[in-house]
Amino acid sequence: MLHGDNGKKLLQIRKHLGFSQDGIVRELGLSSRLTRNDISKYERGVREPALPVILKYARAAGVKVEELIDDEMRLTFRKAPSRNR
Repeated sequence: MLHGDNGKKLLQIRKHLGFSQDGIVRELGLSSRLTRNDISKYERGVREPALPVILKYARAAGVKVEELIDDEMRLTFRKAPSRNR
């Protein structure tokens, strides 16, 4: 599903939102299924996240899923990052 530089987009979303890898797991409500190690693998392109994870990232950042999975599209953030991170 994700390929090319799309893992970098997940990293970009996480940094935009101001979360650590552990923090993004908690924010996305995935603590029972994912670890910091999983997030690291996604961001490095070693492993692809499942569709529900992609949807949670997109919704958290206010980006279109299409922007997240299409190599030719850039992310357009529609939500401002919280300063309380």
